[in-house]
Formats: sequence, C-alpha cells, structure tokens
Amino acid sequence: MVERTHSESRKLLGRLRDAMAEDSAGQARLDKITRLIASSMGTEVCSIYLFRDPETLELCATEGLKAGAVHQTRLRMGEGLVGRVAKSSDVVNTADAPAERGFRFMPETGEEIYASFCGVPIQRLGEKLGVLVVQSKEARNFSSDEVYALEVVAMVLAEMTELGAFVGEGAALSPLHQQPISIPGGTAQEGAAEGHVWLHEPRVVVANPIAEDPEVELKRLKDAIETLRVGVDGMLAGAAGGDKEQLQVLEAYRMFANSKGWLRRMEQDIAQGLSAEAAVEKEQSIARTRMSKANDAYLRDRLHDLDDLSNRLLRILTGQGKDTGAEMPDDPILVARNIGPAELLEYDRKLKGIVLEEGSVGSHAAIVARALAIPLVIHVKRITTEALNGDHIMVDGDQGIVHLRPDDSVSTAFRDKIAMRANAQERYASIRDKPAESLDGRRIKLQMNAGLMADLPSLAGSGAEGVGLFRTELQFLIRNQMPKRTELAELYAHVMDQAGDKQVVFRTLDIGSDKVLPYMAPQDEPNPALGWRAIRVGLDKPGVLRMQLQALLRAAKGRPLKVMFPFIAQYDEFKAARAEMDKAVARELRLGHAIPSQLDVGSMLETPSLAFAPQKFFEEVSFISIGGNDLKQFFFAADRENERVRRRYDTLNVSFLTFIEGIANRCRSTDTPLSFCGEDAGRPIEAICFAAMGIPTLSMRPASIGPVKSLIRRTNLVELKEVIVDARERGEQSVRPAVMEYLRQQGRD
Repeated sequence: MVERTHSESRKLLGRLRDAMAEDSAGQARLDKITRLIASSMGTEVCSIYLFRDPETLELCATEGLKAGAVHQTRLRMGEGLVGRVAKSSDVVNTADAPAERGFRFMPETGEEIYASFCGVPIQRLGEKLGVLVVQSKEARNFSSDEVYALEVVAMVLAEMTELGAFVGEGAALSPLHQQPISIPGGTAQEGAAEGHVWLHEPRVVVANPIAEDPEVELKRLKDAIETLRVGVDGMLAGAAGGDKEQLQVLEAYRMFANSKGWLRRMEQDIAQGLSAEAAVEKEQSIARTRMSKANDAYLRDRLHDLDDLSNRLLRILTGQGKDTGAEMPDDPILVARNIGPAELLEYDRKLKGIVLEEGSVGSHAAIVARALAIPLVIHVKRITTEALNGDHIMVDGDQGIVHLRPDDSVSTAFRDKIAMRANAQERYASIRDKPAESLDGRRIKLQMNAGLMADLPSLAGSGAEGVGLFRTELQFLIRNQMPKRTELAELYAHVMDQAGDKQVVFRTLDIGSDKVLPYMAPQDEPNPALGWRAIRVGLDKPGVLRMQLQALLRAAKGRPLKVMFPFIAQYDEFKAARAEMDKAVARELRLGHAIPSQLDVGSMLETPSLAFAPQKFFEEVSFISIGGNDLKQFFFAADRENERVRRRYDTLNVSFLTFIEGIANRCRSTDTPLSFCGEDAGRPIEAICFAAMGIPTLSMRPASIGPVKSLIRRTNLVELKEVIVDARERGEQSVRPAVMEYLRQQGRD
C-alpha cells in the first residue's frame, strides 16, 4: 500500500513537473495543477490560496468551487479553517468541516455541499506562502498517507512559487521578491541609509524540486550526508581541547548528522517524488516551524543547529557555496540572520547599513555598528527569506523599519529625510569648532565614544573635545584567542597618538552579560546582566586585568593617562581595582619603565548602589562617568534587551532626572569630575535636560555631537531647569511634554 502511495505521489509530481515546464501563464498553470491534484487525490475540490499581503490570503485557483470566487474570496490570517492552517502552519484534517472550530462559511464559493476538508500549509523555510486544500462530499478523514502526499505536493508548490511559476495579474500572483514590503524591527543603531542588499549568506535556490529517478536522488543524498559527516568530524577534531561551548555545538551537529530519523524522513520524501535538495528543504521547513513555536531555549538552540546543518547539506548537494559569483554593490546594506563582530569587521567600512533577523541592542554586532557609525535594525522578521542580492533597500534606524524594494512614494519620503539630515550636518559643521555654550553662559564639554581605530578620524571631524569612553573589549571580542600585552600596548599607544593633545578615557575590559569572549567559558547564568561581568570578572580573575593595566601604562609612554573601571557597585570594589593599578605602577617602576606623568583612575556609575557610596569614594575617585544604558535598566528594573519593557520608561522620567541630579550634586560637593556616557547623551532633548540637571560633560557617538551642540547653544539651561522643576512639583511623571512645549515657545522645536 505504501509503495502504491509513493508511486501515485511520484506520478502526480511528474505531472506537476510537466505543467511547470509548459509555456503558459501563471493562472493557467495554477488551474491545471488544481485539476491534477483533485484527480490524483480522488476529491471533488482542490483549491490553492496564496498570500496577497502578509495578513491576507486569496483564493487563486480552484477545481470544484465556483469559478467566480477566484481572486474574490479572501481571508485574514487565522480566519476560517484556511486561515487557521496559515496561522498555525499545522494541518487541519476533518470529516465535518462546518462543525470544526473556527469554520467560516463563504457562500460565494458554493462549498456548503462539501463535508470533509484537509488543508496543508504551503511554506518554504519558515516563510508562509499559502494553503493547499482538498475537499470532498463524503464525510471522511484523509489518511496519514494522503496527508503526507499533500505535504509533499505543497513543498513543490512552495518551490514553484519561489521560482516564479505562478506569476500573473493581481497582488497574490505578483512575483515573489519583487513586491514592495516594509518590515518593522528594533533600533540598535540610529541613522538612515539607502542602498542595495548584500546577503551575508546567500540563500540556496532549489531549481529541481521533483525527482526523475528516486534511486539516483537517494544516492546523492547519502553521498552528501557522508561528506557532511566527514566535515563535522573534521571540525570536531580541529576544535578538540578548545572552547567547551563550541565543542557542545559541534557534538550536536554530529548527533544530527548521524541521526537515522532525519535521514529516514528525507528518504521517505524522496520516495514520494522529491529531489534530494527538496527533501532536505522540506525537513528544514518543518524544523523552522517548530523553532518558531518552541518556548524552551534548549530546544530552540537544537533546532537552530539542525537548520544550520541543513544549509550545509544543501550547499553540498547544489554546489552553491557562499561565493555565488555575485559582486558586492557599491552601496551595500548587509542582510543576515545574525553576525559576529569579527565577520562584521571584515567588511571594513564598505557597508552603508546592517539589517539582522535576530541580534540584540547590546550584541557585539551592535557595538561594532556603533563604532562604524552605520544604522543597524534588528529583529526584522523574514528579511533573509524576503531579500535577494541587489534588491533596493532603505534602512530607517531611527524608527526601526526596513523598506525592501520600496515604491516611489516611500523612496521620495525617505530621500527627503536623508536630505534633511545632510542639510543639518552641514549646519552642524559650521559650529564644529565652537564651544557647546548655552545662552546663559554654561559650557558643556562634549566627547565621543570609540572602540576601534576606525573611530579616531571622527575626533577632529565631529568637533569632539576628546574620547570620553574607549571600549577596550572589542579587541578581545574579535579574536579567537587572548591578545598579547605587547599587541594591546601598541594599539593603546596608537589611539593616544591619534588623539594628540585631546584626552582619551580607557575603560578596562567590560565582558560578561551580552559580551562573552569566544575563548571564555560560558557561565550559563539565569540573569547575565546582573551576573559575573566587568570588574567582577577582573577582580576574581586578576590576570587579565593586570595584563591590561600594564599595557595601558606602557602605552602612555610618560604621557597623562585616564583609566576607568566598569560596573563598580560599591566602594570596596573600586579600592580593590585601584590597588591593582597601584601594583601595576609599582611593577613598572621596578622594571625601569616610564609611568604616566599624571594618572587619573575613575569609575563607571552603572548601578544605583554606587550613587549612595560613602563620601570617601567620591573624594578618592579621580572622576565618575555615568553609564546611562545600564543605569537606566537597573533603575527601572527594565531589561534593555527586552522589547516589551525597554521603551516603557522615559529617560526624562522625573524620578530618573532627580536621581541624576543627586549624583551631580554629590560630585559637585567633592569637586569630582562627572560625565554622562550612553545613547541618551547623544539625543539632543535628553542631553540638554542632563546638562540642566548639572551634568558638565556628555559622551556620545560622533554623529550626535553636532545636533547636541546645536541645541545647547540655542538653550537657556537656567530656564530649562525651572521648567523641569515646575513639572516635578506638579507631579508630572515625565518632564518631556513640558520641555517640548518650552522649546516650541522658544522656536527651537
């Protein structure tokens, strides 16, 4: 019986291949396919529904329902049994459709005479394309073999849709990857960029979904699996004795590569009539669907491993490697599921923007994107399946939206936005060498954040008065092994050389939380942002901290040096870290090396606890830099990686500004230099409010210095402070409305 089912399935797929080969329009192909499937399945009805937009299905072809319903009947995602199949990606198989949960009667189709219903999703690698439905007057459940055969046919329909076999008039039959689409995501680096797609990992295209000879396909699959296994074993041998987490991933790869169940399912797909590539992709699509539904992090990771392994197998079968021969466009926007810092830096400064399907606000990629000053949008669903190399794309890092193949109206509005930015930058250039002095005569010091040598040219061009934060961890993150002391000393010396007479504040290694070194054993902490990170790692494992401090002292070559320790939560931690610096200085003196002519040792204030440290701390520390990103998430107990809560609390919340004012007052009482460092420092409205509350120095990305300076020079900070205090006394939750109204009245909105 099974072989007969396989034989019938292969015959049907053979007819589909013939239909696809015919020189006919997309609608004619669809009509013929519905007739073939109905005939083969022995049903009165076969219908194909395709998406006309991400939320709407359209009846595009039918055998058995009323012809007038074609392109007229539409369902929203989740509406009716068809919409339920589309939303859940699960099969609906029922002998009594009207009695089924969610059934919706559509009188224009004439379907009231049909009792049984079987719908299967048409999808490719997690991308939902439509629904294939068969219906019958006889009240019966379709057998598991029949359902499986329909799933195989749906897989082929997905590939045919991908290859443009059903292109015709109307939105639902418009060519895939040619329709304009706007996809929301999350902002990880602000800015706007227009360019053309460059895929970090080009998609494998399966051009032959239907097998001519199952025996040949089975041999191709087994040969490819063997090649895959040898490759995984080679990777394991190469990683032996290395990073434990990497070994665990490779062990999972080997488990999947040797999985008899995975191979058996693909062999069954081939027996039904699929090619080896299509069989791999069918199982990969199922894995991606499960991945999207999995709540368990371990299961998601394992399904992700299987997904990656499937890609490797597809590249072996098709010979389509990462190098497809395509040329990178002159204005590349990088599109990827995710990317590491080393891979991103390999692109150097060629990229205009980055779009990631995954990623996070504090990821390594986000850190590098900020250093390269290019917009980055994360959590952009389906972008790797929607985009093709060379597609026109616009990235709005301010709003967190990506416009793929935008139409003229979107393009015009977006270019107007870029032009306004360019005009503003020209205005900012005219005040580059002028001080950030408010109308009431207060001078605010504006500095830039950096982390790469590539940042340093911005020091002169932006008008920054120095580097308020040089992130030293990037040099550790982009390597596969710990850098040597001599290498770090040379790098830090080069940074100071490039800065000339402007100060550079070096922050010691800030690792842990979302910044885990490739060669660092993962801690598997339940809440890493509150865990073993930054100075906690440095004090518990002082070898790396000492090596870095020695490198910084030697890099100074007798020049003044500023160093600050990250994530200090209490006075004792600062004393312990300062003691390590004193030991390093003493050691350099014993060795006869030059020490800095002036050594300032400061602290990041990123935890509320440090704001209430003993007065002795504020007297001893050389300077304090408020780490706004971390401080805000701890102050509001709102994880900045959690999209549900990270935007819930306003930086201009009265409580937060009052807290900032308290820190400024404590520092003023001990004459301790204070700065605010973080994304909010680079937002003009937030920046002037911090300045009004007593923050004398702000450190931000270079591109923000012009806008912030411009607004400071047009603002009376004494009046602004009165506006903030008045809003606070009225019991306002946020001062933002009052501040915006004040600026409007002053003509500075």
